[in-house]
Amino acid sequence: MSVHGGDKPITVPDLRRMKGTPQVWLTAYTTPMARLLDPHCDALLVGDSLGMVLYGLPSTLAVTLEMMIGHGAAVVRGAKRSCIVVDLPFGSYQKSPEQAFATAARVLAETGCAAVKLEGGTEMAETIRFLTRRGIPVCGHVGLMPQSVNVAGGFRATGRTEDEAAKVTADAQAVAEAGAFAVVVEGTLEPVAAAITRAISIPTIGIGASAACDGQVLVIDDVLGTFNDFTPRFVKRYADLGERISAAAAAYARDVRAREFPGPEHVFRKRT
Repeated sequence: MSVHGGDKPITVPDLRRMKGTPQVWLTAYTTPMARLLDPHCDALLVGDSLGMVLYGLPSTLAVTLEMMIGHGAAVVRGAKRSCIVVDLPFGSYQKSPEQAFATAARVLAETGCAAVKLEGGTEMAETIRFLTRRGIPVCGHVGLMPQSVNVAGGFRATGRTEDEAAKVTADAQAVAEAGAFAVVVEGTLEPVAAAITRAISIPTIGIGASAACDGQVLVIDDVLGTFNDFTPRFVKRYADLGERISAAAAAYARDVRAREFPGPEHVFRKRT
């Protein structure tokens, strides 16, 4: 159970107050998965990772606002206590604070989620401040940022040099000072992520960062072994459901081809 305790819904202020206490975050994209994860999590993130995990896209860049809203609403329907955070997709908020507000307001209104997440540090501080001052809770995202994969030249950890460490630290500080309630720190060298956690006043949610972060988030399909295109170094696989699903489908196929399914117990007969 969460340190929040009980079945009362977890709010954005609750998460912010949990600075220094391990927070459990996982991604979720569907109602059934949200129902399974909800009792164990403090927050469920409807990540734009769904583009790769569910839709087979090569990156998150082609994810649309409509995708995020549809899946966000599905997760909200399946969760009773976890705080639901929905990613703003690439191109839907970077143009201006006004564009970000229109997008975020639509996401909150049409999904019923509690907060939105957006990528970017110092360059997005003005936008985060604009949103939070207008009643939209924002979770930041610094370090490795999937929506900037083309600029970064691929998925690579950051903080390896003094300049990189200074940049991701400044980004996290800017996000915190702009009013975000938490910040995801992704793909950042462990000592840098740990130092950021000590330095800022809001919770850090690590992914490929440090156990010293105030919480952790992983993509649920990586955790369960149902997404096998690649496995990042920072993933711990807690199950291998991919093999089990494949084995179940193979057994079903054998029964159908042998006319062993459906059996007498699976069909309707006229009552005598």
